[in-house]
Amino acid sequence: MSELLDLVRKTLSEKQAKNIVTIDMHAVSPFTDYFVIATAGSLRQANALCEYVEDAAFKNGYDVRMREGERESDWMLVDLNDVIVHIFTEDARRMYRLEALWADQPQETYIEEE
Repeated sequence: MSELLDLVRKTLSEKQAKNIVTIDMHAVSPFTDYFVIATAGSLRQANALCEYVEDAAFKNGYDVRMREGERESDWMLVDLNDVIVHIFTEDARRMYRLEALWADQPQETYIEEE
């Protein structure tokens, strides 16, 4: 796994994101290596999580290609080139079901090591 992926997952975990799942996209995507999916408890937390991920990436020398989703969106995306981060509210995550859409690709639930 990549250093960027580790940085993203650790940042999300430290900032209280829930149910962090990584999908390995190597076999099916020419534009990214991993999707990271996380749940925020509120729209405010979703915005904060996006900002934390962007800041952590920038401080560690990674480019932020773009961010999608308005401040009131229940699905936000941070594109870090090799890693694309999807942050959902609980309801939106149940509705869009990205893990089910990509169920044929390797997936891993992130559990931070103590």
